[in-house]
Amino acid sequence: MRGASRDALAAGREALEAQLAERGAEPEVVGQELFGVVALLDSSAAVRRALSDPSAAADSKSGLVRRLLDGKVGTATVDLAAELVRHRWAAANDLTDAVEELAVEAVLAAAERNDRLDAVEDELFRFARLVAGDPQLRDAFSVRSLGAERKAELVAALLRGKVSDETLLLATQASVAPRGLRTEQALERYVEAAAVRRRQLVAHVVVARPLSDAHRARLASALERLYGRVPRLNVDVDPHVVGGLRVQVGGELIDGTMLGRLDIARRKLAG
Repeated sequence: MRGASRDALAAGREALEAQLAERGAEPEVVGQELFGVVALLDSSAAVRRALSDPSAAADSKSGLVRRLLDGKVGTATVDLAAELVRHRWAAANDLTDAVEELAVEAVLAAAERNDRLDAVEDELFRFARLVAGDPQLRDAFSVRSLGAERKAELVAALLRGKVSDETLLLATQASVAPRGLRTEQALERYVEAAAVRRRQLVAHVVVARPLSDAHRARLASALERLYGRVPRLNVDVDPHVVGGLRVQVGGELIDGTMLGRLDIARRKLAG
């Protein structure tokens, strides 16, 4: 992607992560629905152009995507798509590619939440090798006349009950809609995305009030200095946290909340 599209994707990724950090978020549902948005964009060049037109007002594009999606997908997905189209895209196809990337990331976030990210990466890799090494299977996924439903049934017959739900969803997507790639190539891209997410430093942050952009940047910078890696911040707002913040990085807890300090004081008094 060129400059404007890269910036738009980065903004979309931040919006997705903020959504997924909210209580009650359903990342796998969001991912599945975003794949549906990809299918919509791929099916209509007119819709792609309208939603990525740099001369159109952001509110106009946002309103159009809401009219197209309202009632068909959840509010979280509608809001994310509406946010994406407000940004400037260098090419119409870049918007579709970005929605697909965010769909994959949402499904991987579901795997991460369920402590299955390593398993998903391994299962996708093994399925990619299976498809690449079996000419009949490779041909079955490449034949257009077979149809999406039959391809999905084939994936289910091969994988259902043997892999995680997230792997099954991504493997089906790669087989039914590889978007110009061979199925094994689409799977390999998903494997790379899983590997990148697994290597990221993830910091779970609990605060009393939403963080401003400036506060997020300062916290990210401090954690990068501490751990030597750029962190991804998953922020939860908990009104019961009186002040400060609590940061969990892996098994390490950095508790700077007022409640945490009060607990320490109480323990000292009790001692």
